[in-house]
Amino acid sequence: MNPLGDVKLRTWTVRFIALLAADTQDQLAWLGERDVETKDVVEEVELLCRVSEGLAERGAFGPTDVDHLRAIGRRLGEMDAADRVGPWADALATDPAWDDIRSLSRTFLCACLGHWRQQLPRPVGP
Repeated sequence: MNPLGDVKLRTWTVRFIALLAADTQDQLAWLGERDVETKDVVEEVELLCRVSEGLAERGAFGPTDVDHLRAIGRRLGEMDAADRVGPWADALATDPAWDDIRSLSRTFLCACLGHWRQQLPRPVGP
């Protein structure tokens, strides 16, 4: 990968984790009328956690950052298959795992950037 690609992947990782770290009402506002499936969010985060290993090898993330991302990935991995079904908006309101993921995401952002409140990614069109 090239350095520009690493910067883009790092930025996307941070922004997506910022979405996970956001307060529930901010997450729901970000979702708006979109029908985002929980499994899609989980798969995206799991991919970003795996990609972060290579980014760390190339200096885009520090070892502590990767440890925090691994913790997020482990927590996602603990979710039952049934917890991955349905709209993410519903899961945010009913599944306490998302509170754990929110806390882990905030820890990552504080360690990586100094504060967990970050710009959220731009929502993708419907």
